[in-house]
Amino acid sequence: MATIAPEAAPNRRWAELALLVPALALGIYAYVQVGLNTSGVIPANTLRDSVVFTLLTLGLHLLLRWRAPYADPIMLPLAVALGGIGLAMIARIDIAEQLRGNAGTAANRQLVWMILGMVLAAAVLLFLRDHRTLRRFTYTAMVVALGLLLLPLVPGLGLNINGATIWISVGPFTFQPAELAKICLAVFFAGYLVTNRDTLTLAGPRVLGLQLPRLRDMGPIVLAWIVSIGVLVQQSDLGTSLLLFGMFVAMLYVATERLSWVIIGALLFGGGAVAAAVASPYVLARFTVWLHAFDPEIYNRDPGGSGQLVRGLFGMASGGLFGTGWGLGHPILVPYANSDFIVASLGEELGLTGLLALLLCYLLLAQRGLRTAIGVRDGFGKLLASGLAFTIAFQCFVVVGGVTRLIPLTGLTMPFLAAGGSSLVSNWIVLALLLRISDAARRPAVAAEPVPDDLPGVDDAAADDGERVTARGAGSADDADGADTAVTEVVRTE
Repeated sequence: MATIAPEAAPNRRWAELALLVPALALGIYAYVQVGLNTSGVIPANTLRDSVVFTLLTLGLHLLLRWRAPYADPIMLPLAVALGGIGLAMIARIDIAEQLRGNAGTAANRQLVWMILGMVLAAAVLLFLRDHRTLRRFTYTAMVVALGLLLLPLVPGLGLNINGATIWISVGPFTFQPAELAKICLAVFFAGYLVTNRDTLTLAGPRVLGLQLPRLRDMGPIVLAWIVSIGVLVQQSDLGTSLLLFGMFVAMLYVATERLSWVIIGALLFGGGAVAAAVASPYVLARFTVWLHAFDPEIYNRDPGGSGQLVRGLFGMASGGLFGTGWGLGHPILVPYANSDFIVASLGEELGLTGLLALLLCYLLLAQRGLRTAIGVRDGFGKLLASGLAFTIAFQCFVVVGGVTRLIPLTGLTMPFLAAGGSSLVSNWIVLALLLRISDAARRPAVAAEPVPDDLPGVDDAAADDGERVTARGAGSADDADGADTAVTEVVRTE
């Protein structure tokens, strides 16, 4: 007779602590190397910044042990490693700016934003005990997201930088509300799709092997298209428009598994983008730079030339396979080397090898998010985790694709890596949500009581033959209207 002994599932918190050591060491080592290779001395604020970053990281680790002991053990070390390397590169650009007689204080601002982002991530883990609570605020999240997207258009509050109106100015700080709007929209999309997925999945005619949706079910994707194209035309923000619409289509595909939604979404956005390029000179300039970057007329055009893009390409090419080394390149020759073009800066000083290692970190982060979506037992959590993980991966694709001239250049920044307070804060919140959902996904199901012999479906003959019948909780599944229903799995042992 086989005997099954209960065994506590490991939560992998010690593995996370072990991974945090090299993750922190990468950033500190890069910081020291930047100082030694540029000025011959270790930067004066190395100890201060290292202690602050280490204490915040350990604080988050201890909070996970307390509030989310079964959270994914790899996500936090990946974010810490990316944040530390990004901070070192921003400090390296600052030193180059100071040598040219400029202020160069972006690293200090980045550290302040990182502190704020990690504190907000801790607040999410502390006060959000169950991610399913967010489902109650589905339509509230939609209203908040639309309000955030419209904020830059408010006179006196919005700020136009390089032709794009995507920032707001509050005192000495500037903020990009669309970064927070994407989190609210992910909550809204998850809540809406988990409620209506049966209608979106099953209804509609079948044409040439492709099941098309009914016209009356096209409302959500048309609304998402109008919002994204509105952002593109009114704010001239190609990156945010592409990110928001891509996130919605991806979550729609996850919810329905219908390829027709993806095809319809791609056609809608492609047509809208072409129309916006014709109507908006700013968007048209982006496409012209992409298509004719090496044309001397386009290169020397001011404003809206391709000089930034071409210099970034030459910078990455000069880095070669292993790069020039920390502090030994010339990334300062590229405008916005610490934000929009930090990928080109890292490609020059760390080479193709270092850049691929960073992209591997993002790939792992997105993979852990998608794995969380597979493991969590409720439909809302699956859609929210998949949407947030897709957002990280898609944002990296848009940024790297723009810098390498695969797609038109956008104004998005690399998560955790690039200078930019709004992006950094929102991505730490995204990480906290993924950690919270992963805790629910990896947490062992509570053992159920033994199944009574008179439970319908239990074979009386089996019990008579000496089989021991028990039941264990096997999670939950979503019924037709999206509500969670407990599922009991019957286990037979001889």
